[in-house]
Amino acid sequence: MPVLARARGVTMCFGALTAVDSVDLAVRGGEVVGLLGANGAGKTTLIRLVLGLLRPTRGEVLLFGAPPSMGTRRRVGYVPQTLGLYDDMTVLENWTFTAAAFGTERGPLPPGIGEVQDELVGTLPLGVQRRVAFAVAFSHRPELLVLDEPTSGVGPLSRARLWQDIRDSAEHGTGVLVTTHNMEEAEQCDRLVVLVDGRVAADGTVADVIGGRRVVEVRCDDWRSAFEVLDAEGLIVQVQGDALRVPGTVGQVEEMLARHGVGGAVSTVPANLEEAFVAVASGTARR
Repeated sequence: MPVLARARGVTMCFGALTAVDSVDLAVRGGEVVGLLGANGAGKTTLIRLVLGLLRPTRGEVLLFGAPPSMGTRRRVGYVPQTLGLYDDMTVLENWTFTAAAFGTERGPLPPGIGEVQDELVGTLPLGVQRRVAFAVAFSHRPELLVLDEPTSGVGPLSRARLWQDIRDSAEHGTGVLVTTHNMEEAEQCDRLVVLVDGRVAADGTVADVIGGRRVVEVRCDDWRSAFEVLDAEGLIVQVQGDALRVPGTVGQVEEMLARHGVGGAVSTVPANLEEAFVAVASGTARR
């Protein structure tokens, strides 16, 4: 598939702050690329650079093989964190305005949106607003979708619907660049790029990001006491069913539990994506 968006050695400085530092990125047609990172990691800045809304301090950004321009921007659908809708306009007015801005013929509103076409966007529930924003972004049949935290603040059903739209678009050849904090959503991406302090700390499939990382699993009858001990020791503890999962080594965890008179079966197991992300973002066990 062709490369739709590419960043080569892109750096963005705001005064003394380097928000994006020497980042390489490529998004191809038909793939969903997920941008992961803590708040302030540089995800939104990188998206704005890819769209041409910011000019990099150093490096090169290409959209469809050329520098970002009005022409290349017309081939992109964009949903920012703020949704990009006009709250004081109706759904139909937003739809009509977008068609005019992109120079496309206004088609019918998609199912599920038509019944609220005369409602002011600002009066709609957030989940419905996000569906409208998606519909508007899809309306001119973009070749590239850029989505910044598209499911933030919506319920599980709306989230599932939005991700079904994302996957359907990719299956029809659209490239997708999406930021998310949700690890379940990240697992639906074909490739992940993890940003830490503006730099790429990991890049690849979910399996690539996890790599050979392992965590310690604790199984015991009194798992609540084990949780309190490990949490008090400063470990990040995950509860999965009747088991606890923590970073570290078997010896360290056994020593912590024994010191507080808590017994249990301690072993190592493969890390999941959330555990690998925490390790990468914290700079521990980095590959």
